[in-house]
Amino acid sequence: MPSSGPGAGEEGWIDAPDVAGEGPVDPRVEVIGIPDASFGEEYGGLGRPEPEQQGGNDDGSGTTGGRERVARNTAIFSIATGVSRVAGLAREIIAASFFGTGRPASAFTLAFQIPNLVSNLFANAALSAAFVPVFTDLLQQGRRKEAFRLASTLFWIMLIVLGAITALFILGAGVVMPLFIGPTFNAPIEALTVGLSQVLFPVVLILGLIGLLVGVLQSYEHFTIPAISPAVWNLVIIVLLVVLRPHFQGGYEDGHQLYAYAIAILIATGVQLLMVFGALRRIDFRLHFTIDWHDPRIKQVFTLMLPVTIGLGIVNLDQLINSAFGTLVNGEAPRAIDNAFRIYMLPQGLFSVAVATVLFPTLSRMAARHDVTDMRRTIGIGMRQINLLLIPSAVFMLVLTTPIVRIVFERGHFNARSTELVSEALFWFAISLPFGGLNLLLTRVFFSVQRPWIPTRLAALNIVVDIVVSIGLYKPLGIAGLIIGTIAANAVMTGLQYHRLRVGFNGRLEGAQTIMITARILLASALLGAVSWAVWTVLHRLFGASLPAQIISVGGAAGAGLFVYARAVLAMRIPEAHQVSRLIRTQLGRA
Repeated sequence: MPSSGPGAGEEGWIDAPDVAGEGPVDPRVEVIGIPDASFGEEYGGLGRPEPEQQGGNDDGSGTTGGRERVARNTAIFSIATGVSRVAGLAREIIAASFFGTGRPASAFTLAFQIPNLVSNLFANAALSAAFVPVFTDLLQQGRRKEAFRLASTLFWIMLIVLGAITALFILGAGVVMPLFIGPTFNAPIEALTVGLSQVLFPVVLILGLIGLLVGVLQSYEHFTIPAISPAVWNLVIIVLLVVLRPHFQGGYEDGHQLYAYAIAILIATGVQLLMVFGALRRIDFRLHFTIDWHDPRIKQVFTLMLPVTIGLGIVNLDQLINSAFGTLVNGEAPRAIDNAFRIYMLPQGLFSVAVATVLFPTLSRMAARHDVTDMRRTIGIGMRQINLLLIPSAVFMLVLTTPIVRIVFERGHFNARSTELVSEALFWFAISLPFGGLNLLLTRVFFSVQRPWIPTRLAALNIVVDIVVSIGLYKPLGIAGLIIGTIAANAVMTGLQYHRLRVGFNGRLEGAQTIMITARILLASALLGAVSWAVWTVLHRLFGASLPAQIISVGGAAGAGLFVYARAVLAMRIPEAHQVSRLIRTQLGRA
């Protein structure tokens, strides 16, 4: 915050520069992180809404209907995303049984994470987050042809640029990949890492195009295909992995069969692109074979995209940091951390990603209308929905970490030693779960108002915190020290993002209500944890450690804990819990 100048210290000042390099905001104008409406149409500035704009509407949560709509869209996306996450977990289970957590599997983890990071930083999610607000604003103004022409121009630009980046990396992989490898990898494993990365890097180009086209679908509130296509992606990988693996010479020890896994991922990503193209026909979207270099919105999207590359890619960068430092702990650590992260991402993808994705275009439309009141309300509801779903998920993971890992992964080449390593990582990941979910939502809020430099600066601090804590703790604590770095970084990021948004909303962001409801959620989650642990202990003693017995024990614990939690949050009169309850009753009634 500035310490001098007019209005210094007053609420409503945003001192971070906007995309055009403007200075602080006039405190006399109610804003959300960007200058007043005079800056407005080009960059989506938010001034105080006119009287006719205020009040509820069906985009957000300003009315009961709006609240139910958000809950309904979130539920639909959650179900579709949940199917995708389960399919992804099935893919990881099969891969773990084939390859375990040995050094070749860790080599694959690093070879996959580098192109995955690049695609998220410079293509997939970053481009979508920068593109959706601009595209949505054109649609809101009734300029559909211009919006489609913009999308077409960006498609061909991304095809050219990402194609060049992909070719350069394939040629230079032998120089790039060793930079992320520690002394626990020998020469054959290093060569395997380089070779796998060369097979996988074309995924960057394909995911970049998918990110743009999915942004078009989300702007039209078509969430189903973007949510289902990852499930198809995982299923294609599973089938191809099982079919192709026997055709590669070598086995578990040398890692040559991992090339089957890499090829399966590449083909499945192409299938995913074809699915998105098919969904675009529903909105009569057609690519124009021209590039309009003079469209000012091209520069606008890429200007917005620059900071988004850092802000939105933080989760993937954190994964790479954990894996790279993991090679300093032991050769198994990168794969063990990645396996734990897959379990962690199941509730993350099922709940927080769904909430943030559904709310993002809604918030973008509110921003285009300068609808401050409903944005406040929608953000508050989104935060409370994420807490309602992720805090109990985190507690369940904390109390039953080892049984969860054992039931998911322990078979084939994934042995008791692997379970021990993955359980250690998952325990600490669970603590980070609610912070990670809130960060996804809060970052999207900044993107929706096209003020991405704020989370970019905070994300840079996040990375520094993660690296410093990881360096300080990996030697004494091993894998746990690396994940504690993630916890510290996510907690700091959540606090700073919330503070900046609160300042941008003149100190009014339904904070008191959110804190009060979160306290109730914590109490109910503690009950869930106690009941889940007690039920699992009893069932485990009764039925033993066979796979069917483990399913009964963990499933029974989850069911009992969920029942107690649901009764508790409803009894505590948590509004978001009653929204979910009404939605379930409505859907069951229709069925």
